[in-house]
Amino acid sequence: MAYFDNAATSFPKPETVYQSMDYFNRNTSGSFGRGNYGVAGMVRSLTEETRSNIQLLLQCPSKQVVFEPTATISLNIIIQGVIEKGARTVYISPFEHNAVTRTLHHYESAGIIKVLQLSIQKGLRYDLQRIQYQFENDAPDLVILSHASNVIGLVAPVTQICALAKQFNAVTLVDMAQTAGLVDLNVGSEVIDFAVFAGHKTLLGPTGISGFVMKPDFFLPAVLFGGTGFESANQDMPASLPERFEFGTMNGVGVAGLHASTKWILDQGVAAMYAKESANRTRLIELLESYGCLTIVGNPSGNQYVGIVSCLLDGISSDTAGLLFAERNVSVRTGLHCAPLAHQQLGTYPAGTIRFSVSCLTTDEDFAVLESALDDISMNL
Repeated sequence: MAYFDNAATSFPKPETVYQSMDYFNRNTSGSFGRGNYGVAGMVRSLTEETRSNIQLLLQCPSKQVVFEPTATISLNIIIQGVIEKGARTVYISPFEHNAVTRTLHHYESAGIIKVLQLSIQKGLRYDLQRIQYQFENDAPDLVILSHASNVIGLVAPVTQICALAKQFNAVTLVDMAQTAGLVDLNVGSEVIDFAVFAGHKTLLGPTGISGFVMKPDFFLPAVLFGGTGFESANQDMPASLPERFEFGTMNGVGVAGLHASTKWILDQGVAAMYAKESANRTRLIELLESYGCLTIVGNPSGNQYVGIVSCLLDGISSDTAGLLFAERNVSVRTGLHCAPLAHQQLGTYPAGTIRFSVSCLTTDEDFAVLESALDDISMNL
């Protein structure tokens, strides 16, 4: 199998991830925060070390790391909590995932909030001057930005936009599902209130362990409730962090995998990881561009990207194209990729695109299988 669906879930993982998860399953028991015996203490130590690794990777030593099963749950906790605090005017980019847009749609359709899109110029560049004008005309309460589009890999200038938002005292939220541990960003900056990460994507860990970082002095009301193993007699959620948001049994084996992957990334270096993925993206584009039957979507020069490329196959729907690649042992993603607004921006709605996504671990063998598949498909169109 040639794997080109890393934007959904990275594969392969570093070997140490598999080893650590296997060791945890065979030798460790107990749940985080649920006991004081030996192996439970080991789980606690492993979890706290993983928090520290996330802080190092995201350059936010003074911010709190909160673990959740998915980035979607993290986004819901933050967005719903900020709206409960009174946010009414929300700005988003045109590249947000349904984890953001469906949550906002729920509140907007109930008449509680209004949602506005940040201005994008020709060439898919964020128009900072126009965005400043938008904020002056209709002051933001909450600004949500996907750091990198999961459709075309476009990286947004989040620090600049968050700085503009802070002139109006807006809450800022960065979705780093496609960039955490890959694209250098100072999440410790005062202009970023929240940042969400997905353990199974660019952090190269397993599914089922994700989370967010937040300013520890920001009061975010709880919107989900349950047991924490902490202050059990109190029927309100704990006021302390991260206990207020880490309800239920944590995915211990997932933490073990994420601990291993984040340590591996720290050893390699974020810059080296991004350089390798960028080289693989360039190689992918050069290969795709060599076939006249393919049209790359949303790749204007002069922008920063992660390893995601969308394209169209002449005369073939994206879903049908996906089957053609699957029959030739190439894994790709097709359709709207849970980001319909992005496709409206790109002019590929409602059919969507064929999405290829590489990682720093994409191999020569992957590219060889893809090239063979492209040769066969192009000859049989």
